[in-house]
Amino acid sequence: MREIVILIPDVDAQQNVEIDVRINGRKRTLKYRVEILEWEGDDPATDRVQVLRRKIETYDKDWKLMEIGAPGKNQIPLVFRKEKSDPA
Repeated sequence: MREIVILIPDVDAQQNVEIDVRINGRKRTLKYRVEILEWEGDDPATDRVQVLRRKIETYDKDWKLMEIGAPGKNQIPLVFRKEKSDPA
């Protein structure tokens, strides 16, 4: 699937975003989920990588990791897309 960038308003953690698009005249609904992974304590960078890896590996397999955002001091945003979009 080719990708385009669509700016969406800020969403809270653990929220879903649905985008309806038409591809060659056929409507599809693309589903995205924003997750905010909180760091616990002042873990060194290597521990954070392990926390991030564990989160991704154990995440619902119906959702594919699309983007890892810029990490903050205590959190990092993750964007997932539902693997099989529903035809509308």
